[in-house]
Amino acid sequence: MLKTISNENLKIVVDSSGAQLISIKNSSNIEFLWTADKKYWGRHAPILFPIVGKVKNNEYTVNGKVFELGQHGFARDLEFDLKESSTSKLTYSLKYDENTLKKYPYKFELIITYEIIEDSLFINYEVINLDDKRIYFSIGAHPGFKCPILENESFEDYYLEFENNETINRECLNTELGLFSRKSIPYLKNEKIIKLNHELFNEDALIFKNLKSSKISLRNNKNEYSLTVDFKGFPFLGIWSQKGESPFICIEPWYGHADFEDFDGDFSDKEDSLYLDINKKFNCTYSIKLR
Repeated sequence: MLKTISNENLKIVVDSSGAQLISIKNSSNIEFLWTADKKYWGRHAPILFPIVGKVKNNEYTVNGKVFELGQHGFARDLEFDLKESSTSKLTYSLKYDENTLKKYPYKFELIITYEIIEDSLFINYEVINLDDKRIYFSIGAHPGFKCPILENESFEDYYLEFENNETINRECLNTELGLFSRKSIPYLKNEKIIKLNHELFNEDALIFKNLKSSKISLRNNKNEYSLTVDFKGFPFLGIWSQKGESPFICIEPWYGHADFEDFDGDFSDKEDSLYLDINKKFNCTYSIKLR
């Protein structure tokens, strides 16, 4: 089921399937969100839960029991219940059931809220522990944006600009396995601009951790249209486009990441993941601002 909210600056559409944002337009009715063309990548802005990225061999262990779970978890493929709807706000809920327990042995509720305030869309993720024990998880956002935004432009006309100058390493992936490799390489040195070209993604996503910036903008050299993602508090940021001539860019704030290629421990020992004790809640918010 599709629901629309809007104000004088923004119009957004959300699908209850995956509680996925599927459209974000400015006051000129220009679409900024990726169209999910399956020729390149058939999603718009999936929610990553209860894992981000892959677990090794698509399986993981909890207290000696092995569970199978595909890349980015299952929330993106499940139907959410609409809990609240107004002209500027939508709230969705996903609760554990017998099917999720087969893949993820924890009782939880995942609440997703979309709210338009002025010229920004705020997306809040809330995880609630409904179990009688500690639960473990990762969570992340994966919004894709048209790049180029307008038809008479090219991908190479665009660049990403961090809020602050950054001296950072790129966290490296084992591209065959889709897992973290424990290697990193210098990427920016007191710089804030990443000029876009398709070759940037020949070795999968650009992944950064513990950035000084809490905002990153997608801009271009042809016109004034731009967007800014505020990812304050998120320890990891992924930037990705499908290898090849793909006309989109994903800006992905994460809590957690794929397994390290040498990891063989219990799910509770997975590095950089989160946990919640009984009856506790976790909240995080990112926003998208259009210009």
